[in-house]
Amino acid sequence: MSTNSPSTSPLDDEIGAALHRSADVLRAMAEDAGCRAAIAGMVEEAAAALRAGGKLLFCGNGGSAADAQHWAGELVSRFMYDRPGLAAIALTTDSSILTAIGNDYGYERVFARQVEALGVQGDVLFALSTSGRSPNIIAALRAARAKGMLTFGFTGAAGGELPALCDHCLCVPATATPLIQEAHEAAGHTICALIEQRLFPRRA
Repeated sequence: MSTNSPSTSPLDDEIGAALHRSADVLRAMAEDAGCRAAIAGMVEEAAAALRAGGKLLFCGNGGSAADAQHWAGELVSRFMYDRPGLAAIALTTDSSILTAIGNDYGYERVFARQVEALGVQGDVLFALSTSGRSPNIIAALRAARAKGMLTFGFTGAAGGELPALCDHCLCVPATATPLIQEAHEAAGHTICALIEQRLFPRRA
């Protein structure tokens, strides 16, 4: 066990600065009316889609793939409390499907092909790309729109191509990929919690 107190650690300033950078992005997002409106729209329309018997599909690359799996898991299993499972599918998890599509059609199609196979009108696609320019995410969004699905995007300040392809798009007010990813995770947890509350209100 270290005998150094936090105030004497040589890393203390760096740790504090890193945490403040993260907190600053979350604060800026919380104070941004556009960010709040995008999240609210996603919550209301995703809850309505689930109520109507639809399902939520999630896709992303790298860290965003982990978010896709994480959020689907929170909805299928549980988040804040016990309730029936919700229909959510991460398109990032089946290695046989991903490698088959990648081999047969190319990596750009790994999510679009699954949207075409699994998605129906009234379903929702949550698409994550910190740059807003990931070709396989753009292809998935176009496939979803062609099927009459709702499209929700998560990206950074630049936005890329996502805003034009999404019914609601959260553009985090940051340009550094790690900070954008951290903000996406906070937004995702907020969305999962609010969907859960709307579909299964807790009795006082």
